[in-house]
Amino acid sequence: MFPARCSGVEHFILEIIDRLPDVEMVINVRDYPQVPGWVQPVLPVLSFSKTPDYRDIMYPAWTFWEGGPAVWPIYPTGLGRWDLMRDDLQKSAAQWPWKRKSSKGFFRGSRTSAERDPLILLSRQEPDLVDAQYTKNQAWRSEKDTLGSPPAKEIPLADHCEYKYLFNFRGVAASFRLKHLFMCGSLVFHVGDEWVEFFYPKLRPWVHYIPVKQDLSDVRELLQFVKENDVAAESIAKRGQDFILDHLRMEDVSCYWEKLLTDFSQQLKYKPKRRKNYRVKGGTGIYSSNHFIIVVVIVNCSDF
Repeated sequence: MFPARCSGVEHFILEIIDRLPDVEMVINVRDYPQVPGWVQPVLPVLSFSKTPDYRDIMYPAWTFWEGGPAVWPIYPTGLGRWDLMRDDLQKSAAQWPWKRKSSKGFFRGSRTSAERDPLILLSRQEPDLVDAQYTKNQAWRSEKDTLGSPPAKEIPLADHCEYKYLFNFRGVAASFRLKHLFMCGSLVFHVGDEWVEFFYPKLRPWVHYIPVKQDLSDVRELLQFVKENDVAAESIAKRGQDFILDHLRMEDVSCYWEKLLTDFSQQLKYKPKRRKNYRVKGGTGIYSSNHFIIVVVIVNCSDF
């Protein structure tokens, strides 16, 4: 169902496989986590994001390499190659230093969640405060799906760097765009704190980003605050950008994968054995000359 997502996972495993012990694991490549907190015994499933209600083990999402959401026409094969995107966004950030950026909030995205509606409506009421519009997605049928207005044109992530304040919302699960927004050197307004990826816990509100309530009841007040406290806003934006530059390089992602799978292998109570007749629906084996990893890939909730 998701071959590109599987390839995005496999890329990093193959980079480090010769430094790993033999291991067997279950990797979920669907959007949603699979192990609710009430499940007993707890199932050791690896997922890319979760909420506190789930016990999945988080791994770096496939989108660091490939398999990200396609956005027509600007990203027809999806967000991918984080190393290349970092370079593009750094160049754009250099073209749009803080003093040149537009002092307003900015958001472009589809209506994957109604939680985004208040920002769109605020933009229509106060366009000088925030520019937020809905674009099409695969579910778009009429202007009803974009709150009664024609869908806006998609904007490349590099062009987001023109604005001082960038909004990040959850989608179906955690949003893939958060790390990209930080790269602009803009101030990130992160809405809600329920959905997380593996690196989120190291980010600190009011240190690296501005936290926004999930219902956006405080968004107007927060935008006014940062406009009136420009020096502090710039400092937070710079710390957020530096965090991603320093701690979310491709080598950092590979390092995380290596530590994750090494530590995971030490929790196994049996020694995985390579079997020539090993066959699992939706599964695969990843091999090098001396090591093997058996990966059972969840492509449907019913797979376990």
